[in-house]
Amino acid sequence: MNRQCPFAIDAFGADVHAEAALVREQAPATRVLLPGGVSAWAVGRSADIRRLLVDPRVSKDAYRHWPAWISGEVDAEWPLAIWVSVQNMITAYGSEHARLRRPAAAAFTARRAAGMRPRIEEVVGELLEDLAARESGEPVDLRTRFAHELPTRIVFELFGIPERSWAPLHRIINAFFDTNITAEQARRNAADLDVTMADLVAHRREHPGDDMTSALIAARDTTTGTDTTGTGTGTGTGIGAGAGAGAVGEGARLSEKELVDTLILLFTAGYETSVNLICTALHELLRNPAQLELVRRGLASWEDVVEEALRIEPPAFYGLLRFAVEDIDMGEGVVIGRGEPILISFGSAGRDPAVHGADAERFDVLRATRGQHLSFGFGTHHCLGATLARMECAVAVRRFFETFPAAALAGAGELPRVQSFISNGLRELPVVLGPRAPLAD
Repeated sequence: MNRQCPFAIDAFGADVHAEAALVREQAPATRVLLPGGVSAWAVGRSADIRRLLVDPRVSKDAYRHWPAWISGEVDAEWPLAIWVSVQNMITAYGSEHARLRRPAAAAFTARRAAGMRPRIEEVVGELLEDLAARESGEPVDLRTRFAHELPTRIVFELFGIPERSWAPLHRIINAFFDTNITAEQARRNAADLDVTMADLVAHRREHPGDDMTSALIAARDTTTGTDTTGTGTGTGTGIGAGAGAGAVGEGARLSEKELVDTLILLFTAGYETSVNLICTALHELLRNPAQLELVRRGLASWEDVVEEALRIEPPAFYGLLRFAVEDIDMGEGVVIGRGEPILISFGSAGRDPAVHGADAERFDVLRATRGQHLSFGFGTHHCLGATLARMECAVAVRRFFETFPAAALAGAGELPRVQSFISNGLRELPVVLGPRAPLAD
């Protein structure tokens, strides 16, 4: 591996941390090949990432700043096209980003997130009761039965998603993060998403409620009227002439496509990443009982656990994609050329020894730098759902160990991880629950 000869990012994410260490140690930016043969620069040092995330010379808008996308050299046939073809705040640049983020931020306020704590506590209690009722001494998969169920219920309720759409959306979201997906599978997934999202938006227009989807529809319709022809509800398949059009009408906040793509971003990010985070926090405490004891003795908090889990295993390992608006001198003789794509390694930043010390690969709830991670991004693209994700994880982990104080991992050895270089989490978390703690009088 050298600066001139790119290496291929493993589409299966078999050893993302070893790969990230190579990126981090090689240079400020290293040439890599993404699935489908797309060339990019990978950046893995924390200081370099922080600098790029606030640099106005870095964009996430492929329609404006990625020549290969604009010319059609890379198009909808690229298996990972969904990550750059959507038009929402995560892929917008400059004033467009502010315009698209504004209605989402207005709908998803800190007050709304804080107000969800009672419901989170209630759902966690229901899930733990179900686990206790079925306890047989046999291992239970906590990813499926607990970590997956909590954010699913919370996010789908938050967005007012009808139950008939739950199963299709689970399947679609899982395919999003499958970085070994074929072009044909990606096309089918995008088509399924079009149908599912059109159904959701139509349902909420007809039956508005106190949910995020209804709030975003109201923001769009109040500003632009209810004419939904606009740019259509395509979510990544409408690439070509006209794709990339902005809002409908002067000063409009969201076009129909932007509305749909914003919804996709918000509940996709709120679901998959929260599942991964809860699994990581549970897993690290189960395999590091001394760390759990620090929390039980009051020397560390459950919030400390969440931050260290975010640092050591970011729920999203890489961020796709950013683009150099102009040449960027990274130092050490490395220049990212204008229009070249950039792959940010949030997972690498979390284990950068320059920030976290020589033992950065060790889980330590007392680590002084546990909060100095980039797992929710940095700068203008900082995750809107960070407060909710942290709350869900802290409540879930606290309540789990209060209910099952003797829980232990079932078996030894490494657990299988999701096959993705974007999503970063366990495929399963088999645990023997042990006896339930006595109920308080």
